[in-house]
Amino acid sequence: MFVKRTIGITEPPPLSGESCWIVEAKACFWEDTMSSWSMPSMTTDLMMVVAKENLQAHIEEELEKEAMKGLIKPLQVWVASAGTNVCYHLIPLLLSGEVFGMHTEISLTLFDREKMENCLKALVMEIEDLASPILRSVSFCTKTGDAFLQAQVIIILDDSTDEEVYTLESCLRSRVPLCRLYGCLMEKNAHESVKVIVGGKTFVNLKTALLMQYAPNIAHNIIAVALGVEGQAKARVARKMKTTSSSIKDVIIWGNISGNNYVDLRKAKVYNYDSAIWGPPGYYHSVLSSIFDSEWVKKEFVMILQNLSSTGREFGGILAAHSIATTLKYWYHGSPPGEIVSLGIMSEGQFGIPEGVVFSMPVKFENGTWVVLTDLEDISLSTRIINRLTDDLIQEKLVAFGDLLTFQPVQEEPKEEIIHSNIELVEEKEQAGSDDSEGKTEDLQYFQPDQI
Repeated sequence: MFVKRTIGITEPPPLSGESCWIVEAKACFWEDTMSSWSMPSMTTDLMMVVAKENLQAHIEEELEKEAMKGLIKPLQVWVASAGTNVCYHLIPLLLSGEVFGMHTEISLTLFDREKMENCLKALVMEIEDLASPILRSVSFCTKTGDAFLQAQVIIILDDSTDEEVYTLESCLRSRVPLCRLYGCLMEKNAHESVKVIVGGKTFVNLKTALLMQYAPNIAHNIIAVALGVEGQAKARVARKMKTTSSSIKDVIIWGNISGNNYVDLRKAKVYNYDSAIWGPPGYYHSVLSSIFDSEWVKKEFVMILQNLSSTGREFGGILAAHSIATTLKYWYHGSPPGEIVSLGIMSEGQFGIPEGVVFSMPVKFENGTWVVLTDLEDISLSTRIINRLTDDLIQEKLVAFGDLLTFQPVQEEPKEEIIHSNIELVEEKEQAGSDDSEGKTEDLQYFQPDQI
């Protein structure tokens, strides 16, 4: 038959308004086929009219889609120091749809120094190859004057430098010019509601404080990421308890995120823990009540974390990127209900911390902002601990501005004295009738005195 010999399509011709062939040869094919079957057929001229109508309807529909797309402005996201390794791990997370949502399109701009241009070009091509459905556009910028133009989200990564830095003091001072530049550019070019998030493993609190100083109009929207250190602490606790890191919740990081901090396990919980006592979904055990090795908590755990903090080991691109992406996700969509999140923000005197110091403390995210959890019970810090933590942060800033020539680490106080005072604190609260049973949300815990 003619049908088999030519194309073999036996379905009826398309109706008006549907997709249709506009090639006249195919129109003739249908006309000949229908007449050979003694069936009523659409003439070639009529099919061409329908085809033109369909084509016009399709063009108008596409133009309407483009117009609607133009009305929906994408979220302007800028990444500073985009040539660093962390950025390669961060971009896929930002474009996954989990951070800003699958219905929020992103216009991504990578910013770095001019000598990083070739690296940025290659990165742009890789990002385009991802074919992310939420990526409207991706570009790079090496011109300082154009940095952060109309930015709604700015991610500050650890800056790379070719300059050799031989001392801690010179390293601190080298942060000031760059933060001054970034702060001024944010004030000048960024959107008035811009969200700025500072991540990395070097002088995170200091960089956040400097950006706040040089960009005072947006200082309330500048935060420092502490989830990386929190994740390291959870991992060490999970290994000790032979469980998973995701089962550990509510570890609090106090103080200097990338320096002298205090990892607080008093509110820490472990879920789905394989122990003699089990409960319904959502049931948990107190971490400190479940670790039957106080020496490990007071000494080995503290020393491990201090070593990780001072050397930056195991804080690579994956952990830094995940910490930034998770913090952004919480900022936009809220943190898990009832969960404590550590965040570096400007102190307003909460918990007895001096005002004007960028300090990591417990918060929760809700309604596009964060709330400091000042209503938590039994998490007050002693004056001794607060002074030790804030002294380092204040010294960092003084050295950075040249008001102090050398950085003087705080001298360690006798550990036995601190341990003794904290044990007395626990005993007093136990006598007052505190409930230290399993599964309670407000279990009595104790300080880790060596973790300073």
